[in-house]
Amino acid sequence: MRKSPSGPAATPTIQVIERMFSLIDVLASREEAVSLKEISEKTGLHPSTTHRILNDLAVGRFVDRPEAGSYRLGMRLLELGNLVKARLNVRDAALTPMRELHKLIQQPVNLSVRQGDEIVYVERAYSERSGMQVVRAIGGRAPLHLTSTGKLFLAADDPQRVRTYATRTGLAGHTRNSITQLPVLERELAKARQYGIARDNEELELGVRCMAAGIYDDQSRLVAGLSISAPADRLDEGWLTKLQTTAGEISAALGYKPPQQRAVA
Repeated sequence: MRKSPSGPAATPTIQVIERMFSLIDVLASREEAVSLKEISEKTGLHPSTTHRILNDLAVGRFVDRPEAGSYRLGMRLLELGNLVKARLNVRDAALTPMRELHKLIQQPVNLSVRQGDEIVYVERAYSERSGMQVVRAIGGRAPLHLTSTGKLFLAADDPQRVRTYATRTGLAGHTRNSITQLPVLERELAKARQYGIARDNEELELGVRCMAAGIYDDQSRLVAGLSISAPADRLDEGWLTKLQTTAGEISAALGYKPPQQRAVA
């Protein structure tokens, strides 16, 4: 995972801002309102200093006072958070990590999203040195069941929706390796759910294999897939960890927290 160019988190140079951050962190650690006394104790600030800063934050609606002597985070933070969320774009979050992954493996790295019964390639990092012709350009489409990323999206659907997809599309194939039978596809999707990754074994194009990992947003929704494409005889299983790490980095930039990192209610 990339390191921030600024290195470790720095201490604010303005003391009052440092204190403000400390107060907000205390309020963020609790779901209920927190008393002035407890906030003062947890931050180590004098009660009068704590009271003065909190009152100023309340003026800006960054802090609310539900009752005298208690505080909680204010609605202004929610409004600003929603603005940030609305401006987050999976392509923007993915572009630099994708390029870094490509530098490591020297094979095409693809970012795809679902549109109906197909995936759409929205970004790609590649170079001529990969020795592989890029057949599907940005904006290209492919059936869900023939692609590694598409299988991730199908694996996220419930079984009835997968059966409906199979009926609707007929599971048409492109190569002799294409999965065209529902029971085979269902077994493939079960593996994708179990391991969190999916593969395309020359199912879309002969001579090309892919592996994909999911990208998730702050609501834990699968919003995109990150995949590596390579000549069939050169796909390296050692890339899998790098792929998952990169997908995790992009997900984190979108606000996703893995289950083990989520706060317990």
